[in-house]
Amino acid sequence: MPVQQLKEYLDQADVEYMCLSHPPAFTAQQLAHHVKIAGDRVVKTVIIELDGKMAMLVMPATWRIRWDRLTRILDTDFVDLADEQEFQDRFPECEVGAMPPFGNLFDMSVYCAEALTRQPELAFAAGTHTESIHMKTRDFLSLAHPMVLEQGFVKPGSQKPAWLKGRARKAESLTDSHAANLAGY
Repeated sequence: MPVQQLKEYLDQADVEYMCLSHPPAFTAQQLAHHVKIAGDRVVKTVIIELDGKMAMLVMPATWRIRWDRLTRILDTDFVDLADEQEFQDRFPECEVGAMPPFGNLFDMSVYCAEALTRQPELAFAAGTHTESIHMKTRDFLSLAHPMVLEQGFVKPGSQKPAWLKGRARKAESLTDSHAANLAGY
């Protein structure tokens, strides 16, 4: 979906939006930097495999996926990051990594981090790495019809869970032990 088709879709829906051109942005955080808005207002579009079927996950640019929680909240056995090679044909005229967050236009379910719904406006790639769309969140929600998820994501600055902290300490001690063994070799 090139930018023009996306604009036509938004025009037909009679929603207000703004299309901006900017230097190439290959990540949602780069997009936030180029358009000078907070990362929590920029949509990161992630394609996932959900029990073997492609789906779209949209979340703030600065957030990460918590795969264990996402699997639990979606009540599924298998959630994984989709391979770009496998899904690029689903977005025929979009640059890889610049898919707009309207999975409904590409016959995909859309799952949205609840944190995005609290933002007054959103920005997202418009099918290219050099153009973005900025629109009201309520309009995005009414057009994309996402399933809103309260869990499955980690916001920046969140503390690591205790079990993960323990893993880091264990790995650190293993590394120290390994280095001591090598030093005596």
